Amino acid sequence: MTEDTLGPEDAPAVVASLEEDSGAFCVDILQHSDGTFTFAEYIHEEDGWHLTDAPESGVFKTQYAAYLAAVKAVDWLIA
Repeated sequence: MTEDTLGPEDAPAVVASLEEDSGAFCVDILQHSDGTFTFAEYIHEEDGWHLTDAPESGVFKTQYAAYLAAVKAVDWLIA
């Protein structure tokens, strides 16, 4: 199933949202229907929030593991 064909019941749940101090970026920690976690980085532009060009996060067994991976991958999270 591609992202374009996901129904609302298949969409991942945002379990944490970490916003950069200026409000220009955020990272969401997502829980998927199979119990796994990922993260995604977004940028806030004039027309709303958009995914950045960051590489895919990988899939993690716990929310904490996804958070740790995000901290390693996203420079501003540890600044």
